[in-house]
Amino acid sequence: MTNFWTKLPPNFSVLAPMEDVTDTVFRQVIIKAGRPDVFFTEFTNCDGICSIGQAKLIHRFKYSKIERPIVAQIWGITPQNYFDTAKICLELGFDGIDINMGCPERNVTKTGACSALINNHTLAKEIIDSVQDAVNGSIPISVKTRIGFNEIVTEEWISFLLNQNIQALTVHGRTVKELSDTPNHFDQIELAVKLKNKINPRVIIIANGDIMDQKQGVDLCNAISSDGYMIGRGVFTNPWCFNPNINIEAITKEDRIELMKYHLILWKDTWGENKHYPKLKKYFKIYIQSFVNAVELRVKYMETKTVDEAIRLLGVGTV
Repeated sequence: MTNFWTKLPPNFSVLAPMEDVTDTVFRQVIIKAGRPDVFFTEFTNCDGICSIGQAKLIHRFKYSKIERPIVAQIWGITPQNYFDTAKICLELGFDGIDINMGCPERNVTKTGACSALINNHTLAKEIIDSVQDAVNGSIPISVKTRIGFNEIVTEEWISFLLNQNIQALTVHGRTVKELSDTPNHFDQIELAVKLKNKINPRVIIIANGDIMDQKQGVDLCNAISSDGYMIGRGVFTNPWCFNPNINIEAITKEDRIELMKYHLILWKDTWGENKHYPKLKKYFKIYIQSFVNAVELRVKYMETKTVDEAIRLLGVGTV
């Protein structure tokens, strides 16, 4: 097996998979700001990938070589579809496959998928086995999860996962019920590290939840002995969060606008008319913040109807 997880530096960094956020364009924006060590795709429904609607989802697996190592994150409820999707991921050349067992969204969990698998060990095992059968040891398999559904069950659930054939495990230190409304239980991630050391020391543990920048991530890894850390929501306030050489307080309006310009042009060049423009608007707050009249300027961009209009508003010139 080519297991890239074992070749990463100590206290490595990961950009979290986020629905309709971490596409190839945004990942390249983060590279420009200061890249993490590992990227994940948006989480992709393998049941959809294996349906007649595949064409509407396959763009989630688009990536560029500069994004390596990159992991395809998949979710669903049907083991056979996990198998078939894993085969597609192999053909596309991904460096790893991650199984989402942590998304807390109600419309997802009510189907029995993602974090609902915390309460269904039988299906969770079938899914992991299906993906492992598909890749046949050629690339690493990982799982991203939480510490419980309605209550904390770290010891039982994480121990179960550590006894499966996985190479890495991302632990978000909250239950599903807690969403993001309570402080992250870093002590439970530390417990996961201790369980790993006892049950399966070869598994890589990644800490997730309430980590906002590189310094905090490294400090946490050193404190709880996790192998790496993952940042999700932190990029919305600081897209330079992985860059140890950037002081966010020193970032100027011009820096923010320049990064936004890069994002807009790359979006246009990558997606053209193939992606719904309103999906791009969620990113504007990342760039248009923390300077005088930012709110008023952001309103103007939210009123735009096309990416060309937004580019012109930036003063880039005629496109």
